[in-house]
Amino acid sequence: MELISDLPEDVARDCLVRVSYQQFAAVASVCKKWKTEIQSPEFCRRRRAIGKTQKIVVTVQSRMEPDKCGAGLLVKSTMNPVYRLSVLEPETGIWSELPVPPGFDGGLPVFCQLVGVGYDVVVMGGWDPDSLKPSNSVLIYNFMSGTWRSGTDIPGGARTFFACATDSARTVYVAGGHDEEKNALRSAYAYDVLSDLWIPMPDMAMERDECKAMLYGSGGGSDNSLCIIGGYCTEMQGQFERSAEVFDFATWKWSPMMDEFLDDAMCPRTCVNGGGDGDKRLYMCSGSDVVALMDSTWQRVAKVPSEIRNVACVGAWEGAVLLIGSSGLGKPYMGFVLDVKSGVWTKIVSPDNYTGHVQSGCFLEI
Repeated sequence: MELISDLPEDVARDCLVRVSYQQFAAVASVCKKWKTEIQSPEFCRRRRAIGKTQKIVVTVQSRMEPDKCGAGLLVKSTMNPVYRLSVLEPETGIWSELPVPPGFDGGLPVFCQLVGVGYDVVVMGGWDPDSLKPSNSVLIYNFMSGTWRSGTDIPGGARTFFACATDSARTVYVAGGHDEEKNALRSAYAYDVLSDLWIPMPDMAMERDECKAMLYGSGGGSDNSLCIIGGYCTEMQGQFERSAEVFDFATWKWSPMMDEFLDDAMCPRTCVNGGGDGDKRLYMCSGSDVVALMDSTWQRVAKVPSEIRNVACVGAWEGAVLLIGSSGLGKPYMGFVLDVKSGVWTKIVSPDNYTGHVQSGCFLEI
């Protein structure tokens, strides 16, 4: 059976590889051969090789509801916000919403963490939106099938405000945070998304609540190390550290702490990796500036757009940095993309129903 009738196989594959990620589930349902084709590793490699991957940013965002008073405007529920997953294609400006996970009609867990792994978005932890009790749940949305599945809960008891990072292929790393008594944690775990398996890692040198995790190094993939940045111990409660710790996968050990990794003692949640393809820098927002780590020194790259005072989410890809934030409490959330080379910001047009409060986000290239 041919992939597409009367077309050579290589031409048929060139047609399928151009399908939008939004149509993957529909394409896979056409026939077994199409499903096998788009789920193969070669499909991913071919799509990337010819430049047909699509960049998306997925955010945990509060849903906007129609005003029932007759004004016809969209308003946000500030008392009991319902969080869903919004999807932005920054290169086209197209917004969409992912389906609600089964059993979560009342919204996603508050303060849940979000990472992208291959064709999956992994939603981890947070607080139950009704009871506000810590949840160790793992929810996984697959763009290829268009469906949700549940993963094994995060081990080690209740854990919130932890750091998580991914190798973008199959593994998520979880570290720090605090337990139900607000005791900061040193423990860390690796989660294999494909096999649904949690692996304990050695404890960090210090407790790190509200820290940031990322894969960082001179190379890619296995050449990178896991870097845990900032956070604070139980006794310091909100007084952030400047230090960082690095985990070496080859030795399966943490390296000595870097005591002055950050220039200032601040929350590191806006810190992100560069966009790849040779850009090995880290970017983050420091005050009113976007800064980048270059040759062990944080250097100013650009000013944060004046319309944004509170930065909620930062993403980066080749030559670009995305900021999503608001001008103040209760104000609409908006996005800007920085061209790193020119230093020019471009505002992203956001429909009214995609201007709700943003808690977190992640970047995927599909």
